[in-house]
Amino acid sequence: MTATGPCNALDVVDVVALGESMVTFLPSRPGRLADVPSFDRGIGGAESNVACVLAAAGHTTRWISRVGADGFGDHLVEAIGGYGVDVSHVRRDPARPTGVYFRTAGDRATDAHEVAYYRAGSAASAMSPAGVDLDAVRAGRVLHLSGITAALSSGCLDLLRELTAPHPARPLVSFDVNHRPSLWRDAHGPEVLLDLARGADIVFVGEDEARAAWGLHGARAVREALPEPEIVVVKQGKGGAVALDKDTGALPGEDADGTATFVRALNVDVVAAVGAGDAFAAGFLSATLRDLPVRDRLRHGHLMAAAALTTPGDLAAPPPRALADRLAALDDTAWGRLRLGPGWIRADEHEGPEKEARTP
Repeated sequence: MTATGPCNALDVVDVVALGESMVTFLPSRPGRLADVPSFDRGIGGAESNVACVLAAAGHTTRWISRVGADGFGDHLVEAIGGYGVDVSHVRRDPARPTGVYFRTAGDRATDAHEVAYYRAGSAASAMSPAGVDLDAVRAGRVLHLSGITAALSSGCLDLLRELTAPHPARPLVSFDVNHRPSLWRDAHGPEVLLDLARGADIVFVGEDEARAAWGLHGARAVREALPEPEIVVVKQGKGGAVALDKDTGALPGEDADGTATFVRALNVDVVAAVGAGDAFAAGFLSATLRDLPVRDRLRHGHLMAAAALTTPGDLAAPPPRALADRLAALDDTAWGRLRLGPGWIRADEHEGPEKEARTP
């Protein structure tokens, strides 16, 4: 599967990412939200994170959304544009505010934190098929979406249904399930997410969220529930990730047809467990755009995730492409020995972490 993209009068970029981004306020010190005296400002949004990481990795990207005609909206557009992302199609809403949220220090993956969202009635929640430039949305080789957008409003859900439906100008559609139970106003969220995922070409889903949302256990069950996508990537946390193509009927080791590919996660000295999922998707999509083998797509996903895990904050600079390519090309034994800590993306070209990984 390759990302060829549509022909369009607009400039066609590698990846278009559509979704809400918010201004984030991170605590100046540990403690409850009630006790933290001050916060540092940042940005956060699953789809814009992917666009920023891909732009930093050398791809052309576009972020499409709505923000308020306010200072926070200015900050988002300027910050995301600062990564090299095209933000010219972000619309400003004079009647609705830009979403913001506050969170404490902690591990979002284990819910060991507090988060306070102020996004109800936000500008992004007013997105709809009539409220965005659909030509600009579709003018990419890949269109990246997530289930978070679908939960924001009925208009946002209509927009995602429009973008995952068959269309002559439809690009390759990437969909990260991103099940957030607290965002859904009723019990139909899991059903909606399953339906949207079935309309995508590439699906990213955590094994734990597939179990929580759909009651599915294991990668094969997820693939059977999603027969339509060209490839389904099931993330298994610290264990790794498995990519199952459309024809798969077995997991690695059960059959020799090569239709399912598992790559173990890297050994990482974690600094902050934030943003790794978005970085993994960016790495996989980057390698997809380069038409690399599925194993290498998974490895590039793990490498981008490792960059996020070894850096504070939601967004981290990706490893230089030459370094990532060398690490992705390691044999299985060296890949298994690889251990990455803070600063690894700045490894010298001739003295990188792969040298130690190859040493018995």
